[in-house]
Amino acid sequence: MLRRALARLFWTFSRWRLVSTPAPTRPTILIGAPHTSNWDFVLMLAIAWRLRIPIRWMGKKSLFRGWRNAPMRRLGGIPVDRDDPSRVVTDVLAQIAAGEVFGLVITPDGTRGSRTGWKSGFYRIARAAGMSVTLGYVDRTTMTTGLGPTIELTGDVAADMTVIRSFYADKTGYRPELRSEPRLRDEGITGAEPEPAP
Repeated sequence: MLRRALARLFWTFSRWRLVSTPAPTRPTILIGAPHTSNWDFVLMLAIAWRLRIPIRWMGKKSLFRGWRNAPMRRLGGIPVDRDDPSRVVTDVLAQIAAGEVFGLVITPDGTRGSRTGWKSGFYRIARAAGMSVTLGYVDRTTMTTGLGPTIELTGDVAADMTVIRSFYADKTGYRPELRSEPRLRDEGITGAEPEPAP
C-alpha cells in the first residue's frame, strides 16, 4: 500500500510520464536502458511500484554491508560476488522454481558512463533461465519512461540484438551524452554464444 501511494505521488508531481505496456505476468529479465544517471534507480522503483511488479536487481556486495543490507534487500537487491557470479543464475532459477513472478532488472550498458557497447550478462541469464526479456527505457527527449515490449530470445544473437537495437534507437536516457549503443561484442556471428562477463 505504501509503495503504491508513493508511486502515485511521484507520477502526479513528476515531470516524467509513465508510458508503458502492461506488466509481464511471468518472470522476466527487465532491461534498464539507457543507464546514464543515478535517477534511473528512482524511476525504476516508481515504474515497478506503479505497475505492481516485484523486482530484483543485482548490486556489488559492498552495497549490502552493515546497516544497508536490510533496506537494499527489501528494495529487491541481490548482492553479487564477482568471484562467483554464477550463483546469481542459481538463485534466480530457485526463485522461478518456487513460483515467484518478478522482473530481474539488469543494466547491460553497465555503469553510468559512455561505453562502446552492452555487456552480455542479461542475454546469458535469460537463456540459461528460460526467461523472456522486457525492454525498459528512459527517454529524456520525450520525458517518458516505462516498459516496452517483452520478447523471447531465440539464441540467434544478431537477430535478437537487431530487435532490441531497433526499440532503443530513439531512446536517449536521462543524460543523452552518456548513452551507449545496444551492441554485443560478438553478435555478428549468427548462433554464437555471447562473450563471458568480465
